[in-house]
Amino acid sequence: MSTRLLGIALIILGVVAFAYQGITYTTQEKVIDVGPLKATVEKEKTIPLPPIVGAAALIGGIALLMIGPRKS
Repeated sequence: MSTRLLGIALIILGVVAFAYQGITYTTQEKVIDVGPLKATVEKEKTIPLPPIVGAAALIGGIALLMIGPRKS
């Protein structure tokens, strides 16, 4: 049963990786810090996910779903 859950999780992860193609997050960076005067700016950064990651997760999930029941 755990093989099935892992396979389904990998398929979902693969589809999400194809859909978003990256993880985006926001950071705050100091621009000015002089005495009482402080200024920050928000910058958006992205960690790209190559399509091969999504494909590998998708193929791995499908393989686990196909192989899992045969061994039981």
